Amino acid sequence: MPSGSRRRSRILAFQVLFEAEQHEQPVASTLERRVTESDLDDAARTFASDLVAGVDEHRAAIDEVISRHAPAFPLDEMAPVDRNVLRLAIYEVLFDNRRAPLRVAINEAVEIAKGYGSESSGRFVNGVLGAVALEAAERNESANHGSAPS
Repeated sequence: MPSGSRRRSRILAFQVLFEAEQHEQPVASTLERRVTESDLDDAARTFASDLVAGVDEHRAAIDEVISRHAPAFPLDEMAPVDRNVLRLAIYEVLFDNRRAPLRVAINEAVEIAKGYGSESSGRFVNGVLGAVALEAAERNESANHGSAPS
């Protein structure tokens, strides 16, 4: 799938998460309607659907990660755009990192935040995701050193 299709899939996934939350609708029905209305090809639709399903499945754990890395911004007070962009990116970074390199997932999230959020959304999302990525790298480093023979 071309990278432009992945970007459009991420944007669609973000829009579904945002809309479902704002209208207090089930994610699945919002996803079904939005995917049907989209002009994405089958592979891009599948990618968007997988992202939304993954965020929905891991939402509690993802929200805990956001709360830990943005303690000054309680989830319920955080801008809805920022919250849903972070959910999407953290899912890709921590729960489904086989899909995209870390740098790509973060850059895509920052671009979506800039396009849909406030003037400071891009910086905020980048900062939170940078902290998440650093923690994940440190954990991986510890795990790799812990299994090395003495």
